[in-house]
Amino acid sequence: PLAVALAADAGMAVLLVLCAGGLLPWAEAGGGPALAWPRGVVALLGGLCFLAFVMEGSVSDWSAVFLAGARGVPPTRSGVGFAVFAAAMTLGRLGGDRLTRALGGRAVLVLGSLGAAAGLGLAAGVRSETAVLAGFALAGLGAANIAPVLFSSAGRQTAMPPHLAIPAVTTMGYTGFLAGPALIGLAAHTWSLSAAFAGVAATMVVIAACARRATR
Repeated sequence: PLAVALAADAGMAVLLVLCAGGLLPWAEAGGGPALAWPRGVVALLGGLCFLAFVMEGSVSDWSAVFLAGARGVPPTRSGVGFAVFAAAMTLGRLGGDRLTRALGGRAVLVLGSLGAAAGLGLAAGVRSETAVLAGFALAGLGAANIAPVLFSSAGRQTAMPPHLAIPAVTTMGYTGFLAGPALIGLAAHTWSLSAAFAGVAATMVVIAACARRATR
């Protein structure tokens, strides 16, 4: 693990040096509080971001437990679920800008959230290990560009200054990443882990339903 961590650090350092010329040398000048209570469409964007990050946090923390406990996958392979999810999300984000330019933010939100819902539904409803892994891959691919589109919308809206809106939305989002695994644990204890993942899949449909308002 130490060698892997050091290799990853070295790789990120090299990438940072290579990309340093593309970093923005400026930021919007703004006064007032560092974080303001979200209002109007910013509250909606923050709520949708919360749901998106609940899904990411749930897969991050519970996919291995789900594979081992609910699908009988040996513990030595149970971490593959998150690896597949993360790899699919990475690939999706690498092409996210091009996809958003081609289809528009609203279509990316709708297709992505419905894809994530379908993937989690597949993982929760089918017992085959292959189907579960395919479901996690589809969920990662679908979720890849939900948060970036919501962050972009927060920067374009006019209900709040962007330098207040973007931190508000990101804070609500990462709150979901922290709270999601705990909520999933509570739901799994009350019902089952499969039911908990199915519930998270249902929340992705909410994002699709709100896509028009979120990207207006």
